[in-house]
Amino acid sequence: MRRGYPKVTGVLPVALANATKVISNVIHTVKEYVMVIQFHADIDIEKVKSVLEYFVGEIYQRPPLRSSVKRTVRRRRIHYIELLDHRDRYVLVRVGCDAGTYMRKLAHDIGLILGIGAHMRELRRTRTGPFREDETLVKMQEVSEALYTWREKGDERYLRRIILPVETAIAHLPKVMILDSAVDAVAHGADLAVPGIARLTKDIEHGKTVAILSLKGELVALGKALKNSSEIASMKKGIVVKTWRVYMDRGVYPPIWRKK
Repeated sequence: MRRGYPKVTGVLPVALANATKVISNVIHTVKEYVMVIQFHADIDIEKVKSVLEYFVGEIYQRPPLRSSVKRTVRRRRIHYIELLDHRDRYVLVRVGCDAGTYMRKLAHDIGLILGIGAHMRELRRTRTGPFREDETLVKMQEVSEALYTWREKGDERYLRRIILPVETAIAHLPKVMILDSAVDAVAHGADLAVPGIARLTKDIEHGKTVAILSLKGELVALGKALKNSSEIASMKKGIVVKTWRVYMDRGVYPPIWRKK
């Protein structure tokens, strides 16, 4: 960590091998942070609470000078801000927000609205998509020890705790489960038609990403929904999901579709 930078820790999902195909759906999803804000003058905590509520909802942000993206104004959504604790000029908050929201810019803007100035002192990411600090976070030391145990003793139990199935990464997405007869077709990149669907969740929205799963719960592909859940349920035929990222290898399921 370079001098002058705030302390930043927390959840960082890492994808291995073929799972890199789906990691973007984790990175570009809801984040949660716990942040220490240091104000530049004495604070009235009731005024701070009021200003925090002001930032809930859609906000406009220009990335700070020290950032890796173009500094253009963009819209982001703050889903919630909770005041956890405060002492002197320090405030501890929990923030749920869209991906790409800059916490240090948020801290700066909160101080700006209060008229006393503020900056981010510490930041910890406690959630990225389906991955939460209290459920899936492991330290690099634990990874090293698990790898050593597997190599030296052949015991893979600790590695299995650390390296999770790819299906964990799409747990937050709407899902469509398909018949065995449709799996290989989708694995070849075919779009999903209604006759191939076994069941689906009720939270599918038009234009949103959905996970296509086998009846065993295996990830087959990701796709873009062309209809919402209620529309799909009422259809007898037609394409309802545009396949755009195939995960399962071809030939894992029998190519029944070719025999028709």
